[in-house]
Amino acid sequence: MFGYELLFRDGVDDYFRNPDADAAARSTLSTSMLMGLDVLCDGRRAFINVTRDVLLKDYITLLPSSQTVVEILKSVLPDDVVTAACMRLKEAGYQIALDDFTADDPREVLTNLADILKIDIQATPPLQAAAIVRRHAPGRRRMLAEKVETREELLAAKRAGFVYFQGYFFRKPETLNAKQIPANRLNYLRMWQAVSRPELDIREVEQVIKSEASLCYRLLRYLNSPLFGFGNEIHSIRHGLSLLGEQEVRRWIRLMATLDAGQNKCSELVLSALVRARFCELLSPSLGHGDSDLFLMGLLSLMDAILEIPMARVLENVPVDRESRAVLLGEASRLQPFYQLMLAKESGEWESASDLVRQLHLSESGVAETYWKAMQWARRVSGG
Repeated sequence: MFGYELLFRDGVDDYFRNPDADAAARSTLSTSMLMGLDVLCDGRRAFINVTRDVLLKDYITLLPSSQTVVEILKSVLPDDVVTAACMRLKEAGYQIALDDFTADDPREVLTNLADILKIDIQATPPLQAAAIVRRHAPGRRRMLAEKVETREELLAAKRAGFVYFQGYFFRKPETLNAKQIPANRLNYLRMWQAVSRPELDIREVEQVIKSEASLCYRLLRYLNSPLFGFGNEIHSIRHGLSLLGEQEVRRWIRLMATLDAGQNKCSELVLSALVRARFCELLSPSLGHGDSDLFLMGLLSLMDAILEIPMARVLENVPVDRESRAVLLGEASRLQPFYQLMLAKESGEWESASDLVRQLHLSESGVAETYWKAMQWARRVSGG
């Protein structure tokens, strides 16, 4: 097994329809970052379809080069800027595949940059397919036969010189569902502004990222991916930004903000996650929380509901400290009283909240004011 091709479909009923190519490519990228290539492809390479727009805007560089094959669609005409984009990707370590390659293909000029040529054996006569293989197989290019549906087609493709094979004969498509984290368009303006200033203010960037649940979650996934190979897990936004460096911070936020700018406005679920996160952050100086990032704990506390996946799976993808992990999984933790206070304030269980405030040696009026400030902050950053 060499890899998997990832395709976007807008719901099960839309599986066999042809969605808008640019929107589909952006959604595939976004979902791949959300779920993780390690989950989607089990350690193998991911073939990602790219349109001209996705190629030229370097969106694909949000995924690790060691796991990604850039599959250039047949609709992408190979002018100078497309060729330059392909050269940049090659230099960065990405493999390039030309999808639905044919005889007299207009993308012929890109074959010197291509690692893999994909030929649809259902649409290409056998003699013509064999001729394409003879012409392009010499050297480092590898030939892939698409739409192999029977054993006879597999054997014929092998005789023709193909070395990679894809089709229903091996495996039927598998549909995986991922609910996107709703994002707020106003925050994208803040993101672009923050990273466009001549002097990058890391504190400002940190606050911008913390105000957007989607960005916060994906940044931590990105930083803890094999792409970086950091010796220690990244548990906080500020730590991650300091390791990432100014240039990469600007690049990553601009790409993510552009990629996700079409998302819907912030939902009530995400608003609640932001309130929890800010409430925890504001009270953290008054609590003995060790190395726990309480903002992150509050944000993740609703991520299972937002993504519609079990909390254990959420925590597989974003490393957190031991105490936060335990409390999020409903296990014993010294953060449990504070976590219960957060839930009690949210649900209006005033008697329970009062008991927990006393247990934590906090001021009841101070906690009430803090929760009010957290709600105001969450509404402000979400545009609500």
